[in-house]
Amino acid sequence: MSDMLNRRDFLTRMWKAGITLIGAAGIWTSWDLLQPLEASGFGGKVRTVPPEAVPETGAIEVPQARAYLVRIDGQVKALSEKCTHLGCRVPFCNTSSQFECPCHGTTFNRAGDYRSGPAPRGMDEYPIEIGEEDGLIYIDTGAVIEGPAPGVITADEPATGPSCTDSGHEA
Repeated sequence: MSDMLNRRDFLTRMWKAGITLIGAAGIWTSWDLLQPLEASGFGGKVRTVPPEAVPETGAIEVPQARAYLVRIDGQVKALSEKCTHLGCRVPFCNTSSQFECPCHGTTFNRAGDYRSGPAPRGMDEYPIEIGEEDGLIYIDTGAVIEGPAPGVITADEPATGPSCTDSGHEA
């Protein structure tokens, strides 16, 4: 009778096997949930518009990316809407064709170059890529390219009119 498995040992082994199978099935079915997701929205890649929709003058605001799309010398750039001084949102002023920070008065040209005010550098930029399948611009808000130092001018575009912050015009 020593070679035979008694009822108590048999049931113990079956319970252990059952619990092991349930645990393995739980891990197997949860594997996809445990994988990190590709970031979307701010902090990841944000899908926007086709490149031809970005105008030669002005800027397109992309709220999901907290950025603006501009076309400078035929190239599309994605500029962060955050001021490099203290992080205020910097709106684009249509009358002056510049970005003007309402908090402390820093101005940037349409390319994001520093023009005046307390900011330490130009507007930060996000890398962009054109989607192969849909042809849309994707802004990678997870990677920031620091703005150019004061005095570096990538586009010589002076103000085209009155300032929005000084004259009371709407941005």
